[in-house]
Amino acid sequence: METQIAVEFLDQKIPETGTLVLLAAGKKNWGASLKKLDKQSGGQISNAVAASSFEGTKSDTIEIMAPANLTLSRLIIVGLGEESLEEAANWMKVGGRICGLVKSDPTGLVSVLVENMGKDFAVTPDDIAAIATGFLMKRYEFKLYKTKGKSVDKKGRIKTLALACHEPKKVTKAYRSLDALRSGVFMARDLVNEPGNILGPVEFALRVRELEELGVKVTILDETEMAVKGMNALLAVGQGSERESRLAIMQWSGSEKPKDKPLAIVGKGVTFDTGGISIKPAGGMEDMKGDMGGAACVTGLMQTLALRKAKANVIGVIGLTENMPDGKAQRPGDVVTSMSGQTIEVINTDAEGRLVLADALTFTIDTYKPRLVIDLATLTGAILVALGKEYAGLFSNNDRLAGRLVKAGQKSGEKLWRMPLGKKYDKLIDSQIADMKNTGGRLAGSTTAAQFLQRYVGETPWAHLDIAGTAMGSPKSDINSSWGSGFGVQLLNEFIAQNYE
Repeated sequence: METQIAVEFLDQKIPETGTLVLLAAGKKNWGASLKKLDKQSGGQISNAVAASSFEGTKSDTIEIMAPANLTLSRLIIVGLGEESLEEAANWMKVGGRICGLVKSDPTGLVSVLVENMGKDFAVTPDDIAAIATGFLMKRYEFKLYKTKGKSVDKKGRIKTLALACHEPKKVTKAYRSLDALRSGVFMARDLVNEPGNILGPVEFALRVRELEELGVKVTILDETEMAVKGMNALLAVGQGSERESRLAIMQWSGSEKPKDKPLAIVGKGVTFDTGGISIKPAGGMEDMKGDMGGAACVTGLMQTLALRKAKANVIGVIGLTENMPDGKAQRPGDVVTSMSGQTIEVINTDAEGRLVLADALTFTIDTYKPRLVIDLATLTGAILVALGKEYAGLFSNNDRLAGRLVKAGQKSGEKLWRMPLGKKYDKLIDSQIADMKNTGGRLAGSTTAAQFLQRYVGETPWAHLDIAGTAMGSPKSDINSSWGSGFGVQLLNEFIAQNYE
C-alpha cells in the first residue's frame, strides 16, 4: 500500500531536530559532520563507539537518545563497512536498515546526513536516491483489512524523510526513476497480498485497466473472445470456478524507434489455486491467493515503465483465472487442445499454471512477434526444494538472454539460478494419447514444467522464471517486511534499462 511520507533532498548541513542518522564506512572513515557532532557533544559519540566496540561494519549500529549539547531527539550511526557498496540494490538495503531502526520520532522527522567518507568512499546521487527508496520499501505494510492497530501513535508517526546531501537537484532527478520502481513494486505487493475473495480474475483485470491513466494501452479479452481464439487450455483451468477468466494485455510504446519489435513479459495469474479436482492439502492452502505472483510482477513492471517513461517497447500479457473443483471442473485424464493446436493430457489438475501460460505464450508470440519473451510464474513446489527462497529458477533456450537476466538479478538483488533443460527431460512429458501430458512425475518437476512451456515458444528467445519461492512468503529482507515481495519488478526493470533502452 502506498506510503504516507514526504521525501525531501536538502543541501548538506547538520539538522537540528528529530532523529539524525549518520553513516560510517568502517571504524575510521567518518564524515566531517560526524566528527563535528562528536566534538559538540563533548566526546559522547566517540565514547559510545568505544564502549560498544563499534567497528562500522554492515551490521553495526549505535543509537544515542537525546545526545548531549544537541537539540536532536536521537542520533543513530549506521555502519557501512569499509568497501564501496557499488550497486543501488545495496544502498537500498542501507535505507531499509535505517527504516528498521526508526519506528517513530516526537517531531515526525528522520534525517539522513550523507557525505563522502574518505577518498575511497564516494557517494553518488544515485546512491543517495537509493537510500530513500530502500527506506520507503521497508515501510510498506498491507493493513487494508485491519480495523485496529493500523499505525503508531500519530504523535510519533514519521511524516518526513529528509536526506541532507551534496547536489540535491541531481539526487532528486535520480530519485524520480527509483520512485517509479518503488511504485511498481508496491503495486505487485498489493496484488499478491489481496485475499482471493476480493481479487478474482475480473477484479484483477480492472486493476490493470487503471494503467491506462499512465499511457499504457490495455486490452482485456473475456471468455468468449478467448474461446474464439482457441485458448482452451487456459479456459479449462477456470471452468470449475463461478468466476470468469480473463486475458489482460498491456502495451507500453516508449522506444524512439516505434517499429522496434517489443519485449514480451508474460505472467501466470491464478488468483486462487485449490488444485482443482486434484485438490491440495488444507494446510497452507490459504497461501494460494498468491499464485498470481507472476501476473502481479508483470503489472507492477508495466506501471514502473510507464511512470519512468522507459524508452522501450514492452508488451505485458497475463492469464487470469481461478482453479476450483466443482461439477464443471476439468478432470484428471481429460484432453484439451491449446491455442497452438497441440493437445494436452491433463494428468493432474494442480499442474494448471503451465496450461495458462501455454495459451498466453502462444497468443503473445503469434500476435506481437516479440524479439524475446520472458514468463514468470509461481509454478512449482519443486523449485523450493531445489533452491529454497533465496533464488528464483531460470530456464532458457538462449544463453545470451539467460546471461543478461542473471546479471540483472545480481545488480537488482533479485537473484536467479539457471536450471537445466534437455531432450531426456522433455521425453518425460510425452503422452500416449495426446501430444504431451501436463506433468512429468515427481522427479525434476521444475524442469519438466519448463520443458512443457518450451514447446509453445518455437525459435523465439525465451526465458522462464519460476518464482514460487520468492514471490510470496519469502524471507523478510532489508527492504521488505511483507508476505508478498513484488519479486521480479526490480529484476526486469534493471534488465530492460541495461539492455534495451
